[in-house]
Amino acid sequence: MRRHAHSTPPVDSGFMREVTETLSDSQLVQRCRAGDPEAWNELVERFSRYVYAICVQGFRLREQDAEDVFQEVFTRVYSRLDTLRDDSAVRPWIAQLTRRLCLDTLASSARVQPAEEVLAPSTEQTLDEIDEAFAVREAVTTLSESCQEVLDRFFARDESYRTISAELDLPAGTIASRISRCLVQLRERLEGRNEGSTPSSE
Repeated sequence: MRRHAHSTPPVDSGFMREVTETLSDSQLVQRCRAGDPEAWNELVERFSRYVYAICVQGFRLREQDAEDVFQEVFTRVYSRLDTLRDDSAVRPWIAQLTRRLCLDTLASSARVQPAEEVLAPSTEQTLDEIDEAFAVREAVTTLSESCQEVLDRFFARDESYRTISAELDLPAGTIASRISRCLVQLRERLEGRNEGSTPSSE
C-alpha cells in the first residue's frame, strides 16, 4: 500500500471535493489507503465536527484540551488506518479513539475523578445523542436534493406545509407526501448506513 511519508497528516484547505465528498465511508477509506490526499482531507472534513462534539459536548473538555485531542485523533487515524479491518466501520473506530483520548486527558487532570468513573450515565446519554445526530445528518446527505430540501425546510427551519408549498410552488398535499416518502428513505439509510448507499433517484 502506498502511503505518504508524512509524520503528520497533510491537510490542504484548497483541495477539490466534488468527487470525494460523494464517496461512502468505506470508499473514502480505500482512497486514503491508496494515498489520495484529497480523500484524506475529505475524511478529516467529514469527521471533524463529530470528533469535536465528542470532546466538548460528550466529555466537557476545555477548548485547548479538545484541540489537542482533535489533533491526536487524526494523527492516529492517519498512522493506523491500515489496521482498520472493516472500512465501513471507520466512524465507530474514530469515536472509540476519541473517547479513549478524552478519558486519558481527563484522567491526567487533577480536576476529575479516576478515568473509570468519568463516564456518568448523563455523559453516555450525551455521546449516544451525538452519535445519533451525526448519523442522521450523514444519512440525509445520501438522499436526493428534493428530499434534502423538504426535510431541511420542515425540520431544521421549522417551516409549515403551506410555507414550503408556496416556496416550491407545489400543492401542500404533494409536500406532505414527499416528506413522508423521504422519511421512509431516511429510515432505510439509517438502518443500513454501515453498508454504504447511493443517492435516491427521487
